[in-house]
Amino acid sequence: MIEFTEEDVGKVCSWSEVSTVHKTYNGIYQRKGRLISLLTDFGKINPCYPDFEGENPDTIFYTGAGRRGDQKLDVRNQAMINAIKNETVVPLFLKMAVNQWKFMGYWQVIDSEYIYEEKHERNVWSFVLKRV
Repeated sequence: MIEFTEEDVGKVCSWSEVSTVHKTYNGIYQRKGRLISLLTDFGKINPCYPDFEGENPDTIFYTGAGRRGDQKLDVRNQAMINAIKNETVVPLFLKMAVNQWKFMGYWQVIDSEYIYEEKHERNVWSFVLKRV
């Protein structure tokens, strides 16, 4: 497994490098309810996941798991909620293009809310991530 450090923030990696940490193409990777790592593309490739930065680049509003219809409290979304309680810190990778992933550093899920997303007319989990 590759160890990503703070010195690696901004580094562009291949999927083979990212997949040593994040073993699935799902944005939320968890094992047994424990959050391991996250992927995003800020809605540029998958518009059903419209993640976005907050007032500064150290805050991200991250859309939960579930592409169509109302999102459920499934194992991935529950892992995000568990991460709040456990103060879990995880790596985040940004998909830039095919086989190009930018390491965005380490983040902590600090809040969650189940909201109505007007653009896609559905209820989604919105998680607040803070850079650590």
